[in-house]
Formats: sequence, structure tokens, C-alpha cells
Amino acid sequence: MKRAVILINPYIVSEHEFYQPRRMAEELAARGVHAEIVPNRGLCSVGREGIRESLTEKYDFCVYLDKDKYVPRMLQARGMRLFDRAEAVEVCDDKFLTHIALAGKVPMPKTVPAPLCYKKDAEAGDWDPGVGYPAVVKECFGSFGEQVYLAEDGAALSSLRGRLKMRPHLYQELIAESAGRDVRVIAIGGEAVACMKRVSDVDFRSNIGHGGRGEPFAQTEEVRRLASTVSSVLGLDYCGIDLLFGKEGFLVCEVNSNAFFGGIEEVTGVNVAGAYAAYICREIYGA
Repeated sequence: MKRAVILINPYIVSEHEFYQPRRMAEELAARGVHAEIVPNRGLCSVGREGIRESLTEKYDFCVYLDKDKYVPRMLQARGMRLFDRAEAVEVCDDKFLTHIALAGKVPMPKTVPAPLCYKKDAEAGDWDPGVGYPAVVKECFGSFGEQVYLAEDGAALSSLRGRLKMRPHLYQELIAESAGRDVRVIAIGGEAVACMKRVSDVDFRSNIGHGGRGEPFAQTEEVRRLASTVSSVLGLDYCGIDLLFGKEGFLVCEVNSNAFFGGIEEVTGVNVAGAYAAYICREIYGA
């Protein structure tokens, strides 16, 4: 029997978050693969005898829908094929590592790393990161736009710096032309398969969770080229790429290795889960 494991974050509780693993299990089953949805907890350990885990002998591959960077590395060390691979998940989860990896390969907003503080009472002093105002401030680890802020001026930036100084974060220029709107692209195997425009009338962030809405958006050659380049550079089988509207074309803002696809399936009518399952089966079974 063909068998797969779909690893999910053990803290998810909403139907919205469960939609993705359930759809993947359905589409894999339609292709003759029995997939089990398993919370990512207590599966691997490291000890005197090396890495111990309970998955590689039971399953042919893993659809990895979490952001933990340790378990996928342990599974790969034991020979399991992950979609996406551990290295790709790790780079995408850290927003500044993503920018470093893509630097010089795709257009991006100017982005500056914030100094990281290791002593609670220490101060870095006021300094201008040189990205202009308003400035976008992002924690390097975060989802759903929850850890993204807007600093209107130096005083606001200084306040945010004080709050975030012991957490990795970055400063980024605000692309005014794209405030409240962007394009989400789902890429599979380096090819753009679904594309939607996200628009918010109430926030500079276009995330649907912050009041944004999705609209169909026609793929262009530029979108396809950026999807291919980003996927290749980061080693991604599957990803969601957020593109900003710049004066001279699109700018790559962020890349998510396990981007939710429920909204884009609804908006575009594209069976993203089916396309991903088909790609995985070709990679593993050759059909």
C-alpha cells in the first residue's frame, strides 16, 4: 500500500487550518495513497544511539505543513522525502533569511535587519535604518500578518524597536503603490498554478485575516518567471509567494513554504490540493 504522513502543527484548532491537511489527504487518496494526518509532537528524539523516530518505516513520504525546523531535519537524516524539504522550510520561516537567499535574483523592497538585543535593559539608541517613513517593521518569524507593524515616523519606530529588541525583526520600505494590495501566487514544482489579488480597504496589510478580500488575477509572464525563480533558488516544491505592485513591476515581499490554499481555491476555482498531490505522486512514484 502507498502511504503518506501529513505532519501538522499540534496547536492548530480552527477549521480554516484543518482544511489544508484534509484536502491533501483527500487528493492523495484519489491517487491511491493512504495519508494519515499526524500532529508534529513526540515523533523524534536524539540520544546516545543517534536519531530515533517512528515514521520513516511506515510512510513513503511526508507532506510537511508545520514550521518547526528540527523534526524535518531529523526525518531527512533518516532518509524520508519531505514536501517541502527541511532547508526550504527553514529559510522561508525566517523572513530575513528569505531576503538574503533571494538577494540579487529577484526584485525586492529595501530591507534592513534590526539589531538584536541580548540584555533586557540595554538600549541600541535611536538610528535611522534608511528605508524611509512610513516604515514597515516585521518580526522575522510570524504568520497571517500578525507580526507586521507600520511606523509612521522615527518616534514610532523607536517605540517598536523597544518592544521588539529581543526578538529578531527587520525594517522594510513601504511600497506605497501596493499599500493594502498584493498578489498571492501558489507555485508547485516551480510553476505558478493559481494567482489572486488581495485587497484591503482598511489596512496597509492585504491579508484576508485583517479585512482583505481575494479577487481573481490573471497570470502574467512576469508572475510565472518570478514563481519559477523563487522556487528554484529556495528549493521549494510548493509555496505561496506574495508580490507587491512596484513602480517598475512586481517586488517579491515574502515566501511561505506551507501557504494556506483554501482562499485561493475558492477565489480562482483551481484545485490546488489536486495539483500538489499529483506533483508529489509524480516525484515519488513516477505517475
